[in-house]
Amino acid sequence: MALYGDIRWRPNLLLKEQEKLSAGKITEKYQALRCKRGVCRTSSLELIGEEPLLIRIDEKPYSVVMRTPGEEIFHAAGFCLGEGIADTPDDFMTIGYCKDLDPNVIDIRLKPERREKIHDILARRGFVSQTSCGICGKEMIKDLYQILTPAENGFEVEVNSIFDCINKLSENQSHYQTTRGSHAAIIFDDQLEKISFAEDVGRHNALDKAIGKAFMSRKLFKASILVLSSRISYELVQKAARAHLPMMISNSRPTALAAEMGQSLNMTLACAGEEAELIILCGENRIVRE
Repeated sequence: MALYGDIRWRPNLLLKEQEKLSAGKITEKYQALRCKRGVCRTSSLELIGEEPLLIRIDEKPYSVVMRTPGEEIFHAAGFCLGEGIADTPDDFMTIGYCKDLDPNVIDIRLKPERREKIHDILARRGFVSQTSCGICGKEMIKDLYQILTPAENGFEVEVNSIFDCINKLSENQSHYQTTRGSHAAIIFDDQLEKISFAEDVGRHNALDKAIGKAFMSRKLFKASILVLSSRISYELVQKAARAHLPMMISNSRPTALAAEMGQSLNMTLACAGEEAELIILCGENRIVRE
């Protein structure tokens, strides 16, 4: 099996293999017609790539997500953390590409003790799937809260520093500048130093990848602020809560359910308003104002 064994001791191999096994193009160029004031011209247009990724757990399909090719192992690791499949990297016996080295398939083997502990989650594959919008019922919300814990207090940040973090998100985005079709997520520590960044066609995928990088490098415990290019939805609050991130900032307003969920989990949710305005939905105690 072409799987990674002890991922703690082979980070360099992990990264090299990821680079070698690119599943497809991150961006692709297409010919398009641009029309302005009645005048049309043909022009090359760069679009963000999208490919399916199958995540298999203990040889059984668990979920298929549509994502931008690249960083598949980190993506799967972040996804597993968000779903409650893993609590630490040590829960994985192996994680890597399938035996055929198909970059669109990630195979994960859990340690027996972890598999036994999450039997109900594995039996209900994708019961909190992040690949689609919407929610299938109140019972899912109840199930979801069982794997989440409230954020701890103690972390504070000045309001002006939050805008610096928002600006750093766009500064790190390379594919959005050319495609206008990608989402991004960036994670900072309590000193506002970047821990990880990811960009993807899907907002859930971008967050999975960013969390997965911090998770697999064992830096997630330092994470304090998450900045998203997209709106904050309940699924993204779930992922951030599983990663023990106390603060989420976005460029768009969160959904009502996300705000309610964030408040119940003692999280700080805020978004950028007009003309350098910050709108705080909950957890204002972590934001130092003048």
